[in-house]
Amino acid sequence: MIRMYDLIEKKKHGEELTGEEIREMVRGFVSGEIPDYQMSAMLMAIYFRGMSAAETTRLTMEMAHSGDTADLSSIRGIKVDKHSTGGVGDKTSLVIGPLTASLGVKIAKMSGRGLGHTGGTLDKLESIPGLTTSIEKDRFFEIVNRTGIAIIGQTGNMVPADKKLYALRDVTATVDSVPLIASSIMSKKLAAGSDAIVLDVKTGSGAFMKTLEESIALAKEMVAIGTGAGRVCCALITDMDVPLGRAIGNAMEVAEAVQTLKNQGPEDLTEVCLQLAANMLCLAEKGTLQECYAMAKEAMETGRGVDVLAAMVKAQGGDERYIYDPSLFAPAPYERQVLAPRDGYVVQIDTAGCGIASTMLGAGRAKKEDAINYSAGIYLHKKYGDPVKKGDVLAVLHASDEALFDGAERRFLDSYVIGDAPAAEKRHIYARVTAEGVERY
Repeated sequence: MIRMYDLIEKKKHGEELTGEEIREMVRGFVSGEIPDYQMSAMLMAIYFRGMSAAETTRLTMEMAHSGDTADLSSIRGIKVDKHSTGGVGDKTSLVIGPLTASLGVKIAKMSGRGLGHTGGTLDKLESIPGLTTSIEKDRFFEIVNRTGIAIIGQTGNMVPADKKLYALRDVTATVDSVPLIASSIMSKKLAAGSDAIVLDVKTGSGAFMKTLEESIALAKEMVAIGTGAGRVCCALITDMDVPLGRAIGNAMEVAEAVQTLKNQGPEDLTEVCLQLAANMLCLAEKGTLQECYAMAKEAMETGRGVDVLAAMVKAQGGDERYIYDPSLFAPAPYERQVLAPRDGYVVQIDTAGCGIASTMLGAGRAKKEDAINYSAGIYLHKKYGDPVKKGDVLAVLHASDEALFDGAERRFLDSYVIGDAPAAEKRHIYARVTAEGVERY
C-alpha cells in the first residue's frame, strides 16, 4: 500500500509521481482515507516543485474519473465546448453558443456561477424569468438535439476530487499553481464529454493570470492535457485588462449579449465572440479558420443566433420574450452616475476593481451562499483609451438600495486612471495556442 507520507517526501524533493501513485492519492483523498493536512502538504509541494506534463495529465484524468462522467453519444454530431478562465463582463457563452449552434454545431454545455469579482453564465441565464439550469440528463440531451444548445449547471457527482481539492487550495494559498489550475479546469471539461474544446484564457488585471506569458503557459498546459486525452483542443489568449463589453451585471449582460447576436454589440465583445466562434466551428470541421470566421460574421450580421437563444430559453422554462425584447427586464430601482473628476484620457482600468464594485452593488457574490440581485450592476460609458472631460459620465451604477452607492462608487473610481496623454492601443486577442504551438497576434 502506498503511504501518503512517502508521496509528499518524493514531491518535496522534486521527483515525479507515477500514474499508480497519483491514482491512489486521488482515490484516497476522495474517499476520506487521506486527511486534509496531508493533502495540504502535497499541494504546497506541488506549488513549489511543479509537475511534469505527464503528471499533470495523469492527475487530470484521475480527477475527471473520480465521479460521474457525461456520455453525450445520444446527441447527434460533433459536440464542442468552450471554457473561459473567468472575467468581468464576460458574456461570450451567451453569444457564441447560439451563434455556433445556428451553424450546425451541437453545444451541450455545463457552466458555473460567479464568485468574487467574476460573473457566472448560470447567474446571467437565471435572470430570465422562469429559466432553470437544473435539468435531468435525458431532457438536456433532447433540448440539445432539438435546438442545438443547452446550458445547465454541473449535475450529479461529477468531479468530486476537484470540489475537495479546490476547497483546500482556496484556504492554503495554493490556487495559483499552473498544474493545479490546468487539472482543475480540464478535469471538468473532460468529464463533461464534448468532442472538442475551445479555451478562452484571459490575461490582465481582471484575470487570474496577470501576464501574457503566464496565460500562454496555462493555455499550453491545458491544450496538452486535452490533446493527450484524445480531444481536439485549442486556446485563445484574450484581453481582460479591460472589462469585456459595457455591461457588468446579470440582466444587463443578457441584454448586451442579445445586442451582439444582432450585430449591434460593443466592438471588443463582438470581435472576441467572432474569434471564439470561428475556432469552435473550425474544431467542428466546418471549414478553415478563415472560412469559419466568415460564417460566424454572416450569422451575426443576419441575427440568426437570436432565434436559437430564444428557443433554448423556452426549452429550459424561460420566457423567450426577454430575448426578443430585453427592455422587459425590470431595471434596478436606483441608479447613480459616476462622473470624471478631470479632463484627460482613460489610460488604465483595474478590471477586478470594477468587478468588485459591481459585487458591492449586489450583482455578484462574495460568498457562495450570497443572493444575487439580477438587475444590479454597472454600465460603462467610457472605457480604456476614451477621451474624457471633467463631469463626463464614466459609468452608471444600478442597485436596489441607495446605501450601496457610496462604497461602490469609491471602488469604481479607484479602478479608473485618467492621464494627460492618449493611451497605447490594446489588442483583444493576443495569441492562439494549439497542439502544434503558439501563434502570437
